[in-house]
Amino acid sequence: MDTKLKEAPHSHAHQELSGESLVAAARASLIESGEQWTGMREAVFTELAKHERPASAYDIADNLSQARGKRVAPNSIYRILDLFVSNNLAMRVESSNAYLANTHPGCAHDCIFLVCDECGEATHVDDEEVSRTVRKIASSKQFKPERPVLEIRGLCQACA
Repeated sequence: MDTKLKEAPHSHAHQELSGESLVAAARASLIESGEQWTGMREAVFTELAKHERPASAYDIADNLSQARGKRVAPNSIYRILDLFVSNNLAMRVESSNAYLANTHPGCAHDCIFLVCDECGEATHVDDEEVSRTVRKIASSKQFKPERPVLEIRGLCQACA
């Protein structure tokens, strides 16, 4: 599925970053969390941030392999992307196994995606009320949510 992503307006204020400022913020956030910012991690984040739609580990590996002139293994990319997700530098669209750079790195928020079954477009929604409700439901069942992800499948405005 070819998945495009649109950022919906956030319900709380965040400065949306891009380019070098986004990479710098990601680096600072990862280092602040106690992780190292290596050359490969920077290359993966920079490549991910170039994509306007969620990208797979294979897309990133192919692009980095071409740029470096040597093969980059998708398994290495997956490990780095998992690290980015756990540190709020990236978001994962579970149903398409694709990733998107978080444009406000380090900011903890739940992932809510509206995914179009026709064109694959994915709209990221940041809604504190929905997040609180989901976390409250989980807590009421003695469940500690680590990384809530909601995907609502249907048709986008253009396909409906």
